[in-house]
Amino acid sequence: MTETTNAGTKPRGRTAAALCACLLWTGGSHAGERDIQPETGAGTSARAGIVAGSEMVVAANPHAARAGGRILAAGGGAIDAAIAAQLVLNLVEPQSSGIGGGAFLLHYDGATGALITYDGRETAPAAATPELFVKPDGGLPGYIEALVGGRSVGAPGLLRMLEAAHRAHGALPWPDLFEPAIALAEAGFAISPRLNKLLTRVATVARFPETTAYFLDGDGKPKPVGAILRNPTFADTLRGIAAGGADAFYRGAVADDIARVVAASAVNPGELSASDMADYAAKLRPPVCLAYRGYRVCGMGPPSSGGLTVLQILGLLERFDIGALAPNSVDAVHLFAEASRLAYADRDMYIADPDFVAVPTGGLLDRSYLRARAALIDADTAATDAPPGTPPGIAGTRRKAESPEEAPGTSHLSIVDRHGNAVALTSSIEFAFGSALMVRGFLLNNQLTDFSFAPERDGRDVANRVQPGKRPRSSMAPTMVFDADGRLHLVVGSPGGSRIICYVAGTLVAVIDWGLGAQAAVELPHRCNRGGATELERGTALAALQGALEARGHTVKVRDMNSGLHAVQLDRKDGEVALSGAVDPRREGLAAGR
Repeated sequence: MTETTNAGTKPRGRTAAALCACLLWTGGSHAGERDIQPETGAGTSARAGIVAGSEMVVAANPHAARAGGRILAAGGGAIDAAIAAQLVLNLVEPQSSGIGGGAFLLHYDGATGALITYDGRETAPAAATPELFVKPDGGLPGYIEALVGGRSVGAPGLLRMLEAAHRAHGALPWPDLFEPAIALAEAGFAISPRLNKLLTRVATVARFPETTAYFLDGDGKPKPVGAILRNPTFADTLRGIAAGGADAFYRGAVADDIARVVAASAVNPGELSASDMADYAAKLRPPVCLAYRGYRVCGMGPPSSGGLTVLQILGLLERFDIGALAPNSVDAVHLFAEASRLAYADRDMYIADPDFVAVPTGGLLDRSYLRARAALIDADTAATDAPPGTPPGIAGTRRKAESPEEAPGTSHLSIVDRHGNAVALTSSIEFAFGSALMVRGFLLNNQLTDFSFAPERDGRDVANRVQPGKRPRSSMAPTMVFDADGRLHLVVGSPGGSRIICYVAGTLVAVIDWGLGAQAAVELPHRCNRGGATELERGTALAALQGALEARGHTVKVRDMNSGLHAVQLDRKDGEVALSGAVDPRREGLAAGR
């Protein structure tokens, strides 16, 4: 087995049997915690990434990657490994994702070439109204004010989605996939630097007794790095779901407890009911795809804005020979920023839940439309304004889709198994630690704050307003890339709130246009424009471009841009396939393959 973390690459000679034995640490053994390092900026290393011959798991925490690897070694497929890894992420990275939240998943079938996309996004309660976040005086709350407590909690979708994907693609029994997370919850794990850091920075965890008791010590301070955190309550919850399927979560005592905690919240009591839980359904959605420089890039369609907006950025850049430019040059950053500025303008106007709003998906990717939009990009000067365009297929009156700032309480994992099946899974509970409400050992999401707080603007309904049963718009962008022969070439995705789109699009440009390997691509400094300032990643070579970009008319902000890109790249030569796993150095993930 070979592994790479943000501490570097370490070869280990293991047989397949030994791999199965070593991938999960239980019983108080925490040797692998030495692999975890504090967050760093981009460009701080020159790793080539891990290379394997048959299968690969890349996840945001070493425990999760090893759990997925153990499932693969036991004969599981990509979807089995994804479920096991995601459940462990819920335990060891509770600030980012879990069964109290939702997700989007892409599954590629290596035998048939079929790409299926699953929508496990949360839904608004049946009792919710467009005025859910409007104060009695007509004012709107701030983001943090709105997210804490029960009002922001939507019906979680992760488990229903995973169960649907497992029924279609699973190889191992459902209960087997819960064993790694159950064992680790009982034995405990060492608190990582990232978890400790967020506990120090996010005050909402101190608002509710159950959450406080789990994460904080007797003095009300975050439990320190290296302290062993056990969660037998979560283990019991998982045992019930392992035995009874997702119904054990969506119906009965667990669903009743979720509804009770939401309604009884001392802060912002909410509307989510046991009936909302029972009525939740995961959905199959058509993937969105675009040809780009000889490759076919596919992602998640609405209610995620991620796939469409990533593809629009690529389509807008295709008119320019960006591959001839140095990745960190002012010309390359300028073009990427201008393309993203235009793509985000369309995103903000048009994309919301397609079950409630007519989204012009085909029009947004129409080649003639993209060429016309790309003609607005001046190769030397930043645009002073970037209004949305008028794509083909608009139905009725345009209504801005807006939503508040999305927070990066999200995680991504990429997996390829020995049969060529692949999974790209991006999951979230929205803000770090979600709503801060904890039920039966897991946190509940605050995804309803991804809706627009204002139900109307200028006398018109906002497309992304709250409505009963509606799914809030997301920026999550799990993505797969296929070569000219239709073969899988790259699996990638990232957390990062609304900047996910730039992180993923930038990685695709790095791989396709600049020919970088996956590891170098995810380490590349970030650049983004979401319709306002051009953002450059602090502590990287791009920060030095601020003056040159301002001279071209950009308003520039240098800031932290903490992605969590995890990728698997497939390279073919002489009939052989090599898998390269890439780990974002800004997080504490791990790539494990064999």
